[in-house]
Amino acid sequence: MSLCYNGFMAGYHIRKIQKGVFGESSKIQEELSELIDAELQGCRIMALMEASDLYGALEAWAIENGTNMVEIRIMSHITKRAFESGERE
Repeated sequence: MSLCYNGFMAGYHIRKIQKGVFGESSKIQEELSELIDAELQGCRIMALMEASDLYGALEAWAIENGTNMVEIRIMSHITKRAFESGERE
């Protein structure tokens, strides 16, 4: 089996993924790209690992920006409520 995939040496991922900076939104993008790549490979275990890494990247971003996952969860629930009710006001 070839180690070269999509024009580069493949390791865990089969697509080239731009590295991000921990605590910045670029790390969230990196982890999301890795999650999508894991799904494309059909590897549920890797996808779960990448989802965990995505959570950690989001948590670090929140802390870096003076908030936390509790505040993000509160807003997420409010958004869900608005979508489910169909009301935005």
